[in-house]
Amino acid sequence: MKNVTDSFVYLGHLASAGSFGLNTDILATNPINLSIVLGVLIFFGKGVLSDLLDNRKQRILNTFRNAEELRRGAFEQAQKAWDRLRQVEMEADQFRVNGYSEIEQEKLNLINSTYNTLEKLENYKNETIRFEEQRAINQVRKHVFQQALQGALGTLNSCLNNELHLRTINANIGMFETMKEITD
Repeated sequence: MKNVTDSFVYLGHLASAGSFGLNTDILATNPINLSIVLGVLIFFGKGVLSDLLDNRKQRILNTFRNAEELRRGAFEQAQKAWDRLRQVEMEADQFRVNGYSEIEQEKLNLINSTYNTLEKLENYKNETIRFEEQRAINQVRKHVFQQALQGALGTLNSCLNNELHLRTINANIGMFETMKEITD
């Protein structure tokens, strides 16, 4: 460190001898040195600083443009999403209305089908009742007929003798002969 200080002191002595050197008196030389350094920096660094500032300005403007484009794109996507949501809500409402209509239609169809089924069952029940009534009537008739026939046979057997029997046979043969003559 002593060598560095000695070299500055030596340079300071040279300056007082009338040649170029550095003045180490900070209070006397600082504003001059600063103005020279600033002048050199402004002269040589003006272009570089201007280019840096222009590049920075362009990057900031590009960032703003990109942000604006992204904002527009996001707004358009949001608008499309809102439109799609409205469309989906309308479709859902339509499905809901159609669903209720279909449910009501199915309900009416079920009621009509049940009514038709009950009507068919009622008709089948009535037919079954009529059939069973007819069957019962037929059984009663058959039973009455059998009893009447048995009673008639019993009466005939008890009242019929050989002579009455021959007369009945002859009368029937006569009726058949008369019917035969009429048909010929």
